[in-house]
Amino acid sequence: MPTHVPAFIATTLLLAMLPGASQALMIRQALEGGQRTLRGTLAGNATGFLLWSTAAAAGLSAVLLASPTAYTALRIAGGVVLMFLGLKTLRTALTTVSVRPPDETGRRTGFVGGYLTGLSTNLGNPKAGVFAVSVLPQFVTANGPVFLSTVALGALWALVSASWYSALTWAVGRGRALVSRPAVLRGLSVTTGLVLLGLGAAVAAGV
Repeated sequence: MPTHVPAFIATTLLLAMLPGASQALMIRQALEGGQRTLRGTLAGNATGFLLWSTAAAAGLSAVLLASPTAYTALRIAGGVVLMFLGLKTLRTALTTVSVRPPDETGRRTGFVGGYLTGLSTNLGNPKAGVFAVSVLPQFVTANGPVFLSTVALGALWALVSASWYSALTWAVGRGRALVSRPAVLRGLSVTTGLVLLGLGAAVAAGV
């Protein structure tokens, strides 16, 4: 069954807050895509998380049942990934933080078009795949229904990310100037990077 759910929620929330392709896409959809397109994008992005976690669960079940050593290796790898993301975030914060997405994603395409855009952006994001394979497993115990527990965490991952993007796009609509200020995003990146470093160290150490 899943363990350390609060820590998992905090981790997925921090990852959602990282400046990247999905965040840039959500901001552009909020500014130019319209509400139907934005809702479709949110749904497509959430579906991508579910697909990543389900794929990871299929392989994870076999790994945990076959080798506790492999599980330990996955846990350490997950911690290293989090620390790497933390360092990368800090480095980005000291240089340039950009929230401008590609031009082609801001069209008013309706719910279906937004859904396909959100899904393809998520599935094309290597960070989501790396997280599903190397970080998500450390939040699941070897005792109990591993597959179902991993899928449940994937659903929670999708929910947390969708909640953050909903709040972000609402804020964009209410105060575009504030959200787009580099200083605000830089401060958010520094805080996120430091917390990710701490979480990664704790994960790798098995705390």
